[in-house]
Amino acid sequence: MSHNVLSGKLINRVYYNIRPVIPRRIQIALRRIVALRKLKVNSLSWPIYPGSEAAPAGWPGWPEGKKFALVLTHDVETLKGQSRCLDLARLEKDMGFRSAFNFVAERYPLSTELRKVLVADGFEVGLHGLYHDGKEFKSRRIFDARLPKLNHYLKEWDASGFRSPAMHCNLDWIQELNIRYDCSTFDTDPFEPQPSGMGTIFPFHVNGIGGRKGYVELPYTLPQDFTLFVILQEEGIDIWKRKLDWIAEKGGMALVLTHPDYMTFDGKRALDEYPVANYTGLLEYVRENYHGQYWNVLPTAVADFYERKVKRIPPPIPEKPRRVCMLAYSFYETDNRVIRYAETLAKRGDHVDVVALRKKGQLETEVLNGVQVFRIQEREKNEKRNLDYLTRLIRFFFHSGALVTKKHLEKPYDVIHVHSVPDFEVFAALIPKMLGAKIILDIHDIVPELYVSKFEGGSNSIFFKLLVLIEKLSASFSNHVIIANHLWWETLVKRSLKPEKCTVLLNYPDPEIFYKREKRNSRDRTVVVYPGTLNWHQGLDVAVRAFDKIKNRVPSAEFHIYGEGPSREFLASLIDELDLRDRVFLRDPLPLRDIASVMADADIGIVPKRDGSFGGTAFSTKILEFMSLGIPVVVSSTRIDRHYFNDSVVRFFESGNEEELGDSIEKLAKDIPYREKLAERAYKFVEQYNWMKKKEIYLNLVNSLLGQSKQSRP
Repeated sequence: MSHNVLSGKLINRVYYNIRPVIPRRIQIALRRIVALRKLKVNSLSWPIYPGSEAAPAGWPGWPEGKKFALVLTHDVETLKGQSRCLDLARLEKDMGFRSAFNFVAERYPLSTELRKVLVADGFEVGLHGLYHDGKEFKSRRIFDARLPKLNHYLKEWDASGFRSPAMHCNLDWIQELNIRYDCSTFDTDPFEPQPSGMGTIFPFHVNGIGGRKGYVELPYTLPQDFTLFVILQEEGIDIWKRKLDWIAEKGGMALVLTHPDYMTFDGKRALDEYPVANYTGLLEYVRENYHGQYWNVLPTAVADFYERKVKRIPPPIPEKPRRVCMLAYSFYETDNRVIRYAETLAKRGDHVDVVALRKKGQLETEVLNGVQVFRIQEREKNEKRNLDYLTRLIRFFFHSGALVTKKHLEKPYDVIHVHSVPDFEVFAALIPKMLGAKIILDIHDIVPELYVSKFEGGSNSIFFKLLVLIEKLSASFSNHVIIANHLWWETLVKRSLKPEKCTVLLNYPDPEIFYKREKRNSRDRTVVVYPGTLNWHQGLDVAVRAFDKIKNRVPSAEFHIYGEGPSREFLASLIDELDLRDRVFLRDPLPLRDIASVMADADIGIVPKRDGSFGGTAFSTKILEFMSLGIPVVVSSTRIDRHYFNDSVVRFFESGNEEELGDSIEKLAKDIPYREKLAERAYKFVEQYNWMKKKEIYLNLVNSLLGQSKQSRP
């Protein structure tokens, strides 16, 4: 999502620890300040998150042909909220609706009679934690201590569902609760303590671990009432209406989360309350505009439906293996993103071809881990002029176009996934698209800004404007566009494509390749590693100069650079000029699995990008890869990296500042406890940011395109 993820987590952790002593008026004022900042940053991904409308694989549609599901839930946080539950239930019942009430077990004296009355009247009761103190998922120790009591109340109340207070959650831990469904997540909500949403407006199954059966997850999909009316101070329900209309159009689940604690029924309105008329207005809007089209049921019914009708249809596997082709102007063996997509599809049974570049001495065709690789053109990354670069791109365009057309005519592809750079490579699939193939454009690098960073020119140059035009045409030609980070998503949506036509997918590391392992590196040296392309915007010259400044202060340190690119000769001459040949080593790039082993043996990783128009917004997956390996990282303080990380998981330095970079390397080299703590926090952070947890987004996208393809054929 569009926010500084980790910074938000730490601020919220501190906030929830000291919240009991902060006056309510100040609490709300502080939250408003933070929320308004987040609202501005996340304006293009909240309240609607593009791509979240993709239905799960095997989705049969809602029962009785209903257009969408309407699930009403209430979290009862205080004794005041409990006193309003019957009024709220009567209101819903009179309007023909039913809902679920989630109670906190030990924060206030809970009325057993109230629970019985609600259930007898057709409502549902769920568990909302023990104390509502935000600590259930703060640590494994706390969760384990509370687990017996949580399961006790679930059994005593005969409750099937759980929602974590303050939406703190860990989906793996939650499966240890004796539940059938959980409601502790959301599709998109940057205002929450853990703002990383699920990116879907549909229920989904969380698979069990260690013999457990798992459970159904029901993310809330309409903004919370407290956020809208108390924090953002919305007077009307236009945001609710707009989101509901969009969910209804997409056939998703409108799951509403409100709090009787903040609803005022008597016309009087406290600082943290809003008129109950806002909520009744939403129900009236649903009833009047979608009569007969919505499925209003309790959460348990949705979980039962999903288990019976969806889960048992193997989600990622189509009814027959599909044929997919990937076009990439890159070396397949070192391109993590292309490998990850291709092997994921191949593992589920699809036939996958990859058309890519060839290094000298490589085979022209080869099968790697079930993927057929066609290497059609040799390349050295030594372009010094834009004409050299463009000429090679055009050659690849025609060669790849000829090959993919030939193979499509022999046996048609279902999907052709084109990886940019360049954007215009999508037109190599012109004939296959005309014959029915679906086209994905995957923007690894935003081309106009990349051009400015590689060659002379600016945003007012004719070449930049031409590249923006090509970007628009390429996006329009494609059926769907994948974008590599949220800052680029905002840029592209503003100038080249509609939000509903694109999905953000970070270049997540594959945990089967990037995982913690025992170091082979000798303890008598400190190894600093950079793996990747050698371009000007990567700032490797800054890193080499920084290393020169600390070579005597940290005599055990070595700097290993793995990669190739236009800056390689310059870096080699700089290393010679500074007499660093025995301390800084410029090595050839390695295949992905080999470079992962090299990175795992490092003591410090480094990502020294320049904070320019391209480098400052280009997300570097190397950071997540180092984190997954348990290696601390020194990172340039660019806009994109400040967007996703903060100083508790990476060591930031001012972009381009070789003195500060040198000091950072020295700090990590000498302060072993700090280095280990940084790596430990980063490893915990990255657990939620790996391909195994995110691949369903891609598979659902491919499946949705395949579904469209099937429907369009006679």
